[in-house]
Amino acid sequence: MIIGVDVGGTNTDAVLMDGAALIASRKLPTTADVGDGIVDAIREVLKRSEIPSERIRCVAIGTTHFTNAFVAREGLLNVGLIRIALPASSGVLPLSGWPSGLASAIGDSMVLVGGGYHVDGSVDSELDELAVRDAARQFRRKGLKTVAISALFSPVNDSMEKRAEEIVHNEMPGVSVTRSSEIGSLGLLERENAAIMNASLAELSSKVVKSIGRALSELEIEAPFFLSQNDGTLMTAEAAEDYPVLTFASGPTNSMRGAAFLSGATDALVADIGGTTTDIGSLSNGFPRESSMTADIGGVRTNFRMPDILALGLGGGSLVSQRGGGVAIGPRSVGYRLLEQAKVFGGGTFTASDAAVAAGYARMGEPSRVADLPRDAVEAVVGEIHRMLAEGVDRMKTSAEPIPLVLVGGGSVLISEEIPGVSEIIVPDSAAVANAVGASIALVGGEVDSVYSYEAMGRDAALEAAREQASQAAIDAGAKSGTVQITNIEEIPLSYVPGALVRLRIKAAGELALSGMSA
Repeated sequence: MIIGVDVGGTNTDAVLMDGAALIASRKLPTTADVGDGIVDAIREVLKRSEIPSERIRCVAIGTTHFTNAFVAREGLLNVGLIRIALPASSGVLPLSGWPSGLASAIGDSMVLVGGGYHVDGSVDSELDELAVRDAARQFRRKGLKTVAISALFSPVNDSMEKRAEEIVHNEMPGVSVTRSSEIGSLGLLERENAAIMNASLAELSSKVVKSIGRALSELEIEAPFFLSQNDGTLMTAEAAEDYPVLTFASGPTNSMRGAAFLSGATDALVADIGGTTTDIGSLSNGFPRESSMTADIGGVRTNFRMPDILALGLGGGSLVSQRGGGVAIGPRSVGYRLLEQAKVFGGGTFTASDAAVAAGYARMGEPSRVADLPRDAVEAVVGEIHRMLAEGVDRMKTSAEPIPLVLVGGGSVLISEEIPGVSEIIVPDSAAVANAVGASIALVGGEVDSVYSYEAMGRDAALEAAREQASQAAIDAGAKSGTVQITNIEEIPLSYVPGALVRLRIKAAGELALSGMSA
């Protein structure tokens, strides 16, 4: 049996799954301490199911903790950066385009040194090892605890980044090091940004992973735990501690995978309506459509994989206000304080949930508490809720053809009317905990993103080599070898470059290998 948990900004959801069967579920308000909320939610599903903890084979957890911390600039470390790219990339400095407040939180310890590769992996300039050593010594004197290393075209050839890491560890024993080739793809600046972001979260990731481990120990669950990545696959706790940025946007991804599982829809739009936001995405063959645009996190451009998600400031806890003779909903929300502050629960704040209850189609709290709300105000709010969702759906559609819409999340009760451009609205059973279901059914993935010469290898041989690398990466990450399948292939010819060079991005995924784990 597998427990899936999703820690959101408003609620922490947990489910107990036995194969494809959902045995028990629980939704509780998110707590200030991640571990406390996880303990409470898991304890409830174990109690409801009457399943002893020793029968749990693994725990899969999705969390927005790292995303929220970075955007809010909380718990970030000062980062030392070594960019290996001179003389090729001195025109644009590190942290260019970062919001000033966020750049200040990261610090100004940025050093450019000689080195880097061409797009085909050949040397552009030799690594200046003395400069790397001097940079590490400078960082040590400043007392830095974390270092990011980026090099020109390092996803194609990571040798210089690895050598720089060795030098840094020699000069700074115990320091946390992030190599950009482990996180992002070819674009130097966006990949470097992702590495810096990851390095800034090094201390927080250690605390969160240890907190989760203590929580499971308190529950006497000895099974291993995994964290959800933003491509819908799982990674080990150890990997999550090293690469917390790969959890960014894992919440919406889990919701979409859970929506596909619960509804049976493979090609549809999904709207995950929570307490604070509505995340709209598109399913293609049961997996979230990946964004083709550069991901923007807290105002910082990155290029690691992200689902194509449109976030709206619409949720069950969204505040209702007057604006320009009409009503406005969100983006501010009472969040996890909904049960305290919403009118329907005895509070004094007018929220979207209050309007839905007053209109008679949603059931929660005490309806008598919102019976005196003006009818015209309630109708205006309900109309605005549906208008906002309809606009979001229209923005996410890729054609004029009607498409199914799957509603999940605790806030799915806000929707009662038809949405233009939608062929049918599906609200599956257990829709409120779809995100936790998505975490529990997640596969283990691997990816290769590199440049191959079709002239030297031939297309078939290059594709086969890349497939094998991606499959092995999935197995190394914990996938069962017999279940690994290729889930996506992208061929991107590199124009104006000799040798018929092609960038291949291939993903593979397989079932979690649970052999040897608790039965």
